Amino acid sequence: MVNRYSFLVLLLVSFIACQSSPKQLNDTSAESSTEPAASVKDPVYTKGLALVGKNDCMTCHKIDDKLIGPSYKDVAKKYANAPNNVVAALAAIVIKGGSGNWGNVPMTPHASLSQEDAETMIRYILTLK
Repeated sequence: MVNRYSFLVLLLVSFIACQSSPKQLNDTSAESSTEPAASVKDPVYTKGLALVGKNDCMTCHKIDDKLIGPSYKDVAKKYANAPNNVVAALAAIVIKGGSGNWGNVPMTPHASLSQEDAETMIRYILTLK
C-alpha cells in the first residue's frame, strides 16, 4: 500500500512539474514574438495591444495565423491602403458584430466596447502589416 501511495505521489509531482508555469497559463496578452519591437514604443500599439489582450479577441483571432476569424496580419494587409475612415467602420463592426467580409462565420458583437477603444484596437491591428 505504501509503494502504491508513493508511486501516485511521484506521478502527481511529475505531472505538475511538466505543466506550463502559472505565468504562461495566465498570460492573456496578444503579444507575439514575431511582432516588431519598435512598435512597442507607439502609444496606439501599446494601448491597442492591452485592449485586445483584456477582451476576448484572441479567442477567435491570432496575430499570424487564421483561427476562427482572420489573422490580424491578414486584416492589416487587406486594409493597408484603405482610407482613414475605414478605422471607424471596422470599429463599428467590432462593436455591432458582422459577417461576410472574411467568410460565413459571424463575428460576435462586443457592445461593451466604446467606439474609441474599438478604434484603438483597429489601429493596433493595422500596425501589424
